[in-house]
Amino acid sequence: MQHNREEVIARTIREFELLDGLVANLANEDWDRLLIRPESKDPWTVKDAVSHITYWKADKARSVRGQPRRPDWRGLDETEENHNIYLIWHNRSPQEVLAWHRQVQEQVLATLREAPEEWFSSRQHRPDWPYDLDGHSAFHRVRDIVRVLKSRP
Repeated sequence: MQHNREEVIARTIREFELLDGLVANLANEDWDRLLIRPESKDPWTVKDAVSHITYWKADKARSVRGQPRRPDWRGLDETEENHNIYLIWHNRSPQEVLAWHRQVQEQVLATLREAPEEWFSSRQHRPDWPYDLDGHSAFHRVRDIVRVLKSRP
């Protein structure tokens, strides 16, 4: 499937607005709600899920800009990277995470607007490409965040 700049930007904005609308006014205790996760994984909270989503969006923007990966993270698998994200962001405040989430969105949109047209249309991609800009967020928003917030007393 071919994609274009306008469609990718529209999907990125739509998913950001859904996630931001969900978390913008959460109480601190909601940010700290534990998600349902396997025991072998880090015990994520809502805040950790938003940090995780935001990191991977920022990483996609880095890739679009042609910038290299963090040298100290090269060679790590996805589980190891996710653990590092958890270690970096878990003890930050919800306000810091929310501000970062919004800052990265602005950076992502600027990157998409500046990306060469070939980045969007040079080859066939899956329908959910680029996954880390909207599909990944939607997955965690619905499966993790909405699910745990629905179980609030």
